[in-house]
Amino acid sequence: MIDIHHHLLWGMDDGASTLETSMAMAKMAAADGITHIVCSPHSNGQYFYDAPVIDAKIAELQSLLDRHAVGIKLGRGCDFHMSYENIQEAKDDPTKFSINGLGYLLVEVPDYGLPRGLTEIFYQMQLTGLTPILTHPERNPTLQNDQARVAEWLERGVLVQVTAASVLGRMGKHAERMAHELLENRWVHFLATDAHNTTSRAPKMREAFELVAKKYGPDYAHFLCVSNPLAVFLGKPMPPQMEPLKLYKNLEEKSWWRRILGK
Repeated sequence: MIDIHHHLLWGMDDGASTLETSMAMAKMAAADGITHIVCSPHSNGQYFYDAPVIDAKIAELQSLLDRHAVGIKLGRGCDFHMSYENIQEAKDDPTKFSINGLGYLLVEVPDYGLPRGLTEIFYQMQLTGLTPILTHPERNPTLQNDQARVAEWLERGVLVQVTAASVLGRMGKHAERMAHELLENRWVHFLATDAHNTTSRAPKMREAFELVAKKYGPDYAHFLCVSNPLAVFLGKPMPPQMEPLKLYKNLEEKSWWRRILGK
């Protein structure tokens, strides 16, 4: 499995605090069946995204993992917050925050509310070659009550990542309910751990993978945890996806009406 959202690097944000914790998290992930991790520190008003420091820490940790035969390949990403400064930097240099500099960008919206003009911001990012990945929308109370916003973004090419712990009910009942509504409609492209430590926010995906395989089919689970995140890690086009449900309803209705009219 490939984990594209993981706060593995020590001392960069509210994730791992020490190198020892980073090693413990990586070993736990490997034991769970994770083979690739995107190290994705926050970039927001509290945490500065220092790309050279991040690259150096990834190289140091990768060397240590290799020496201890921990079968994890590391990549670089960012838990990207939608501040004006971040947006301008990302548009000026699409490689800075995107996963491995290859165009897929993890975008986190605030815990409450949504930035104004978010649809237009996504569009402007796409014009620069970035593909936004909306992280854990199931945990946002505004989106829990207005999934039509998610549908609109999906129609416009935005991808969706859900937290593995939400699928298992460990992020609250509202998050669990929305996670499964999104999964049932095949509106999700990735599961990820959003791991911060080895206890309350652990780097595990296997249990969620198995639950998705049982409830929604093994092929879909493979897309979410292997095929799709691997494409992102390598900067490749997304593989052909399973058809989403209840997403293009309005377009289908319009098409039906035009057929009646012979147009």
